[in-house]
Amino acid sequence: MSCLLQISDPHFGTEQPDVLQALERLSAALSPGVVVFSGDITQRATVAQFAAARAFADRLGAPVLAVPGNHDIPLYQLAARVLSPYARYSQAFGDDLEPEFESPEWLVVSVNTTRWYRHEDGAVSPAQVERVAQRLALAAPSQVRVVVTHQPVMVTRTQDLGNRLHGRERAVARWTAAGADLILGGHIHLPFVRSLHDAFSGCARTAWAVQAGTAVSSRVRAGYPNSVNVVRADIADGRRACRVERWDYVARDKAFGCAEVFGLSLASEAVRP
Repeated sequence: MSCLLQISDPHFGTEQPDVLQALERLSAALSPGVVVFSGDITQRATVAQFAAARAFADRLGAPVLAVPGNHDIPLYQLAARVLSPYARYSQAFGDDLEPEFESPEWLVVSVNTTRWYRHEDGAVSPAQVERVAQRLALAAPSQVRVVVTHQPVMVTRTQDLGNRLHGRERAVARWTAAGADLILGGHIHLPFVRSLHDAFSGCARTAWAVQAGTAVSSRVRAGYPNSVNVVRADIADGRRACRVERWDYVARDKAFGCAEVFGLSLASEAVRP
């Protein structure tokens, strides 16, 4: 069963060494087919923080797909924020701000939801929605189809409503119709798995929101420890399913342990608009 490791909001600059080392050991044990960084890789978008994050990513021993978060754009250096907001990010993780990953088991398509003129909020444009939908429509039946954003398309707490992605209704409807199975996000440091088909009237097929907590930062929230998500594909004999595991850091063990498992059914095919 192939494995995708989702690491979100590590906020390098606030990372905890014991948690970082434990996550490296977990990745070595899992040997994931791909590691997804769903934004806020650094705390203040400094050259040193990006260098530390890149070195960590290289130690994981797997292909890495990363997208920027709002913290990955300089906040206090106005000239850099306006004139070259992604220069430091690109130096560490490449010029492609919306990379893709493809293997026999996975199609992972990412979206840059940050905007230099927004402090925290994220947005997805009609052009981005359509680009992702067209790519999803080309997926093979054997692939789990994943979209990665930083800001979440849905939340579970009233206090997080303002953190939802602008343009989410159009995006969820179009992407799921085109074949998306999972939309991975971060930003709110609160892990959960919820059905998109129950939450969005425009979602006409089975699909899921998968949110990750903060992987290694001291900035934990809502009573959750540091955590990551492990997604395992299970596509065989015409059956499409996957399993999402939340792995929490256990301080007494100085290790990540599997805390919760979600078995998810996936739609058999895309809904053709």
